[in-house]
Amino acid sequence: MSKPKVGVVGYGVIGQRLADGVALQGDMELVGVVDVAPTLSTRALCEAGMPYDLYVVEAAQKAAFDAAGIPVSGTMDDLLDKVDIVLDSSPGGVGRKNKELYQAKGVKAVFQGGEKNDIVDVFFHGYANYEKGVGKDYLKLTSCNTTGLIRAVDCLDREVGVERVIVTIVRRVADPGDTHRGLVDVAQVEPVPNHQAVDLMTIMPHIEATGLLVHVPTTHGHIINVIATTKADVSKERALELFEAHPRIRNVKIADGFNSNSALFRYARDLGNKRADMYDIAVFDETIATSGREFMFAINIPQEAVVIPETMDAIRAALSLQTDRLEAVGLTNEYLGLSAPVAAGA
Repeated sequence: MSKPKVGVVGYGVIGQRLADGVALQGDMELVGVVDVAPTLSTRALCEAGMPYDLYVVEAAQKAAFDAAGIPVSGTMDDLLDKVDIVLDSSPGGVGRKNKELYQAKGVKAVFQGGEKNDIVDVFFHGYANYEKGVGKDYLKLTSCNTTGLIRAVDCLDREVGVERVIVTIVRRVADPGDTHRGLVDVAQVEPVPNHQAVDLMTIMPHIEATGLLVHVPTTHGHIINVIATTKADVSKERALELFEAHPRIRNVKIADGFNSNSALFRYARDLGNKRADMYDIAVFDETIATSGREFMFAINIPQEAVVIPETMDAIRAALSLQTDRLEAVGLTNEYLGLSAPVAAGA
């Protein structure tokens, strides 16, 4: 059986990482990536020896790439003739227009969190509702914060049951390099509920959720404080066991130096991770507290790469490569090198 062929449309912060993620999947083939103009990302792709073929959206855009010395393999239309599924990481709203092209070509697509839910068949999360995505044509991923939040809540829910969550998200205001926007010396508060809580209820309708979001002037990672009401009492020790067993969750200790988003970013660099990416979220050990069925903890969300595993899961679901949730996420984890991490100093 030939490997399914995958294309990535949009080669920005997420698109670069999606391409890398697909290239690591031993049972998939990355055909190429699409972008509209020479950027630092495409220049780096060229300097790295063009590990991925590059396509332009429209033929007229090729001239700019030629002038920059960046090879182009064809147009987006050419790419769509070669693929079974597209990962669309275009700017929010562009995916709706692109979907018309995918439909005309009979190509399935997975969209990122910036698109509206009404353009897809399923709002998708690999661990929480994998089965709903099997065989569907158009899936949409949850946002970075929602992806990590659902990982943690789903982990608890499957073992002890969760009735309600209240979250406070301390959100980085921009990605590194986003010089066109940002905050200076301010923490900006948004009205409740935040979209992450609403999205969680869409994916996990049996759980009630609300939450507050605060934008802060940082660029690496978000911090989410979660207060979960569980159906049964759960001790800190049991919760840590559950989190430790999850391949996409890392337990860390403030006492070991993991006391901030930047500490985790630095640790990823020290590990030698490409772009200092981390696919796993981190639970801060010392933030875990319990009071009866009330369970509190804080997690770090590495916003640039956290959605990559779930996007690989979405390919598996849409193309029906695996119909079993655990088999599918297990293969994604294996190819991405994810296993239950051993805590530093353990």
